[in-house]
Amino acid sequence: MNATLLAVAHGTRDPEGVRTVLALLNEVRRLRPGLRVEPAWLGLVEPSVPQALASLPGPVVAVPLLLASGYHVRADIPALLAEADPGTVRVTPALGPSPLLADALASRLAEAGRPPNASPVVLAATGSSDPRAGADTAESARLLSARLNAPVTIAFASGQGPTPAEAISAWHTAGHPDVALATHLLAPGHFAHALTRTAARWTSAPLGTHPSVAELVLRRYDACTPATMAIRA
Repeated sequence: MNATLLAVAHGTRDPEGVRTVLALLNEVRRLRPGLRVEPAWLGLVEPSVPQALASLPGPVVAVPLLLASGYHVRADIPALLAEADPGTVRVTPALGPSPLLADALASRLAEAGRPPNASPVVLAATGSSDPRAGADTAESARLLSARLNAPVTIAFASGQGPTPAEAISAWHTAGHPDVALATHLLAPGHFAHALTRTAARWTSAPLGTHPSVAELVLRRYDACTPATMAIRA
C-alpha cells in the first residue's frame, strides 16, 4: 500500500495563497496518478495536521511545503506528529535548498522580464530566527547564482538580516541600476504582496505551481518512503 503524501503548508489568510497550494497539489497528483495527496496546515486553514492524520487510514509521509529548515520544520511539525506511530508516519526535510527550486526561481524571473544577463539578483525569503533557515537560504542563493551565472544576495522580509529594500539599495549604491528580486516564497500572501512594492526593476511571482516544485515534492516523498510501512489499524 502506497503511503499517503501529506503536504504540510504554513497557512495564510490570503485565499489566493490557499488556492495556489491546492493547485500545486493537483500538479503533484497529475505527475503521480494513483498517489493519494492530502493537504494539512500549520495554522489559519483547516485541516490541521492532527485533523488530517485522523482522517487517513494508512501509512503517511508528511512533506513540509517550506523552503528552508526553520523552526516549523525542526519543532512544530515533529511536535504535531509526536503522538502518531513512527512506524506509520514519517516526515521529510524541507523542500529547500534544491537545484529544482533554483530552476523554478530562474523560470519565474524570466517570466517577470529579467533578461538572461549578469544583472544582480536579490533572493527574498520570509526570514527566521533559526540560523539553519538562514544557512538554507544562503545555499539557495548560491544555487540560483550558479543557475543564472549572476551574483545573488539574500534578504529577509522579517527577522534578522537585510530587508529586500536594503539589499536592493546596496546593489544600486554599488552601481547596478537594474536589480531583480527573486521571490523565495511558495504562494501569495502578506510577504509576497509586500515584495511587489520595492525598487527592483523585475520582481518574480511566488513559486506556486511550477512543475519543478511539484517534482521536488515527489522527490522528497520518494526519498522518505520505506520499502514497507506498517498499516495503521
